[in-house]
Amino acid sequence: MRRWNGWGDDTMDYPLPANAGALLAQWVGHGRPPQDVTLADMVTAVPPSRLSPHPLIHTDAEMRLRHARGQSLPDMVAMRSGQVSAFPDGVALPTTDEEVTALIRLAQETGARLIPYGGGTSVVGHINPLPGELPILTVNLQRLNQFRHFDDTSHLATFGAGIQGPDLEAQLRARGFTLGHFPQSFELSTLGGWIATRSSGQQSLGYGRIEALFTGGTLLSPAGTLVLPPFPASAAGPDLRQLVLGSEGRLGIITTATVRVTPLPEREEFHTVFFPEFDQGLTAVRQIVQAGLPLSMMRLSTAVETATTLALAGHERLIGAVEKLLTLRGIGEEKCMLMMGITGKEALVKTTRKAALDITGHHKGVHVGQQFGKQWHKNRFRTPYLRNTLWALGYAVDTVETATPWSNIPAMIEAVENAITTAAAQFDESVHIFTHLSHVYPHGASVYTTFLFRLGQTPEATLQQWQAMKAAASAAIVTHQGTISHQHGVGTDHAPYLAAEKGALGLEALADLLLRFDPQGVMNPGKLLP
Repeated sequence: MRRWNGWGDDTMDYPLPANAGALLAQWVGHGRPPQDVTLADMVTAVPPSRLSPHPLIHTDAEMRLRHARGQSLPDMVAMRSGQVSAFPDGVALPTTDEEVTALIRLAQETGARLIPYGGGTSVVGHINPLPGELPILTVNLQRLNQFRHFDDTSHLATFGAGIQGPDLEAQLRARGFTLGHFPQSFELSTLGGWIATRSSGQQSLGYGRIEALFTGGTLLSPAGTLVLPPFPASAAGPDLRQLVLGSEGRLGIITTATVRVTPLPEREEFHTVFFPEFDQGLTAVRQIVQAGLPLSMMRLSTAVETATTLALAGHERLIGAVEKLLTLRGIGEEKCMLMMGITGKEALVKTTRKAALDITGHHKGVHVGQQFGKQWHKNRFRTPYLRNTLWALGYAVDTVETATPWSNIPAMIEAVENAITTAAAQFDESVHIFTHLSHVYPHGASVYTTFLFRLGQTPEATLQQWQAMKAAASAAIVTHQGTISHQHGVGTDHAPYLAAEKGALGLEALADLLLRFDPQGVMNPGKLLP
């Protein structure tokens, strides 16, 4: 069963090695284990619903609680401390487009506000009800999860937008295909959520981001129905798919989506290379992607992230052997780890592997085989569970992410990490910070920074520390010309920084668009636009 106050299935954990406690204390100090409220206490705190009875709407207190927040750190603080400022007044679980249309009409008639809800994995506030006088209805789309149509000739598949990642892949793999979209939230998130937030999967280098995979579908809005045919290409004016991508529930509700799929690969390998220093790895990764080599993934960690990953990984015998090898090859404490995924036909994988390793070797990279890659692939959707483990020990962990041109990456990493460190120092607290490049492109890459710190003496203190670090990092990103979000969307957390990227006219154009699709403002108010 889904955890009500944390990540994922409540039967799953992320155990840490025996030395983790000492490492965490060394990095940021001894943890402050919190006193979490119980589910029973939280259920009693849910206020009466402001919605009139309706056959499509559930007003059960526990269901409303479970749809009250997403998966950001502030969401976790709120749910664990019992300080939830607003709840949906009801939750609907439509099974047809007609029922979705009926719910939109109900909101127009009653003044209720609708929040589309996929897997509930947002980390920037997309699905959170905002305090106010009007009732709020959350529309959970996970029953709109049917496999609608498969075009074997064109390699197109159509699904209900509420289908979750594992179910989507199971349907495709039974037919010899894959979508290849694997965000870290893959096990819980939905196709519609990926589209609405412009999601990026871990192997997007090979398969493409969701905007490259989404070819058409249906959006039900207060103003009417928008049908997007899955043309392979079109010069008939602006591409309306781009309006739906990243719309975050403000235009309406995505109910069906057609996506471009790929035959299952003959072979897939994940290789690990260590470089003496980050700059050498950075140059190698840039040259590989600019050479057009058909890899599916490249992930390059800084020295601190590399050391952190190895320290918390367990597998002491394997890591000890690798450390000895690297020492013999002249690679020391500043070593940086690159993970490379190569996916495709057998012959292509072989050719790509050689070409990529030739480039990494030219920059003094040492190839250590596939064992690390196999472990990463096996556990790649378990990492978010670490947040639950760390919380119980008295620590919080969060991330910020951006994307910027290659020439700007070193300065961006330094600026973001320095901003977080400076913000934490205001509270006389240490913070452990590490960064990796998670997605790469010919002209730039995403910069993904993780920061770990002790919980405060109170929930309010924890939130205050987080807000200071998040704001400082966001300001640094904007100042140093990065996007405020590479893969997590805007929601409420990133909305204050959107003007720096879109400009005044851009924000006005977006506002005009929202008004056209949703004249009464019933769809997910307060999200995307500040």
